[in-house]
Amino acid sequence: MKLLAAGDLHDDVEGVKRLAEEAEREKVDMVVINGDISNFGELAKGMIQPFLDKGKKVAFVAGNHDMPGITEMLKEKYDILDIQNHSVSYDDIGIFGCGGANIMHMNFTSDEDMFDYLNNGFKYIINSKKKIMVTHIHPKGSMIEKFSFPGSEAVTRAIYELKPDIHICGHIHEMEGFEEKLGGTRVICVGSRGKIVEV
Repeated sequence: MKLLAAGDLHDDVEGVKRLAEEAEREKVDMVVINGDISNFGELAKGMIQPFLDKGKKVAFVAGNHDMPGITEMLKEKYDILDIQNHSVSYDDIGIFGCGGANIMHMNFTSDEDMFDYLNNGFKYIINSKKKIMVTHIHPKGSMIEKFSFPGSEAVTRAIYELKPDIHICGHIHEMEGFEEKLGGTRVICVGSRGKIVEV
């Protein structure tokens, strides 16, 4: 399976068009967006449609800039997959996630709720051969937080207890493209330029 993972798009319609072109060129099976599609609750026209125009499935979680109303609108208008507290399976690969961030800013998600959402989504794909966890916020104790504020204890707990093969996160723009290993999990920080992830 080949994914295009991206996040922190912040209403950059031209950037989304470029990502959609890349998704088509690379023949990805799915586009995964890990939050901050909008910018402080506003959503520019054309932030999802370019992917659908290329025939790509889209799964997403919200970021700390995405208000609950934005999430509902995206699901209803575009019929895309919100994987918070849920999951999606593709060719025996399970993808589950949780949006928001554990900081008091816009779309706040407590660590307790975050772990519950991740654990609930994981239950649906527990028998998948490969598992991908998607969050907006980065894990606490990772190298990513060395360049910003602390990450989420819930995300770190999920990495060590649920043992996903891959964890896709974002939020820290300066760390876009950075990868590290936590336990047996490949942690990838993606951003607005996107990254092709093969599973």
